[in-house]
Amino acid sequence: MCMARIWSPLSRGLWKANNLQVRPSAPTLSLSYSDISVAFTVSVRSLFSSRRLHSPQPPSTRYFSINKSGISSVQMACSNPKQVCIIGSGNWGSAIARIVGSNALRSKNFDERVTMYVYEEMFNGKKLTEIINETHENVKYLPGRKLPPNVVAVPDVVEAAKDADVLIFVVPHQFIRTLCATLLGKIKSTAIALSLIKGFDRAEGGGIDLISHIITRHLKIPCSVLMGANLANEVADEMFCETTIGCKDATAGPLLREIIQTNYFRVVVVDDEDTVEVCGALKNIVACGAGFVDGLGLGDNTKAAVIRLGLMEMVKFVDVFYPGGKLATFFESCGVADLITTCYGGRNRKVSEAFVRTGKSIKELEDEMLNGQKLQGPYTAEEVSYMLKIKGMEEQFPLFTAIHKICTGQLTPKDFIDCIRNHPEHMGSRVDYSNLEALDIECQNSKL
Repeated sequence: MCMARIWSPLSRGLWKANNLQVRPSAPTLSLSYSDISVAFTVSVRSLFSSRRLHSPQPPSTRYFSINKSGISSVQMACSNPKQVCIIGSGNWGSAIARIVGSNALRSKNFDERVTMYVYEEMFNGKKLTEIINETHENVKYLPGRKLPPNVVAVPDVVEAAKDADVLIFVVPHQFIRTLCATLLGKIKSTAIALSLIKGFDRAEGGGIDLISHIITRHLKIPCSVLMGANLANEVADEMFCETTIGCKDATAGPLLREIIQTNYFRVVVVDDEDTVEVCGALKNIVACGAGFVDGLGLGDNTKAAVIRLGLMEMVKFVDVFYPGGKLATFFESCGVADLITTCYGGRNRKVSEAFVRTGKSIKELEDEMLNGQKLQGPYTAEEVSYMLKIKGMEEQFPLFTAIHKICTGQLTPKDFIDCIRNHPEHMGSRVDYSNLEALDIECQNSKL
């Protein structure tokens, strides 16, 4: 296998246009763990060792220009402003509502009024929707940060979504089927969806279902995805970060980017939808492993090893179960960046550390620590384990398998490192780095 041929689009540099750096997509392929290691090494070394930038034709995955203010713009304004509905109002949903509401006020392409479906509950003796609409603050899930006044909390999901042209889904993945069943036939047939939901669902008859696929199948509308290194509180505090939108539709892509991007929340759009979504789900499993490491007091070297092995299993999982994915996608915010952030700062890491230190169950800690929100990692690990068991592939994914067994009490946290000590990544043949030098040279000198 010629790895230079596989990775040359990524390795040969960045395409620059209109102040936007564009990384061409890599072709698809089938990989072993040793293949993956070689590919990553070649691509990273070539990308950062060479200052020469090539200028290929703009790839089909990029649809936009950036204006001088740093905000993306669609070339043609919509004749009828698009209405946006955010389905979900937790920590992440409220953080996104701040962005969407502000962008809707500025853009001629969107109606100023943004509806936000809020599951009705009482907070300090008052309905949460009433509090949000009166104070413009989600005092339960995003306290201390104001929502734009044009974001309107609605307790009925059908009422919130019925007139929307863009539906942004940001609820725990366990509730998506029920919501879709409620919305079926009651939304615009021309609507498009964007899923921010990180997780899988178990498919009927076995296997894994991607959330975007469920939305598309049930509601008969196209669904793109947004995933990235985006801790909700930091986004709400307007700290600079990046995100990735996976969107195959060259018409929908610019619209989604315009309603999401700000000068502190930077968006890259790629057409590798499934890989973007799978990254967003699998990184939560790895974050549980990082939390176990912290709880055991094993240090940063061990955590780095867990993160790297987790990344390799993520890549392998996509290769096995979602063939056609692109390795280059793992270098976007949805991939390695989101993985690192979640393994150091996310709720899955935090609760998993407490799981080791306190001896309490995951459910107890979820109730105590998450203020009514759901932990995604253990549930996703269960769904992945189910799929691996059906395929007889648990031994090929020892990190994912061990994390699931620890979360369900089949193993103790102290067993974790022993489970990954003989990882397939460690048992392959030694990489010949002299070949990598040759691949480096070929990557840098080859032409598109």
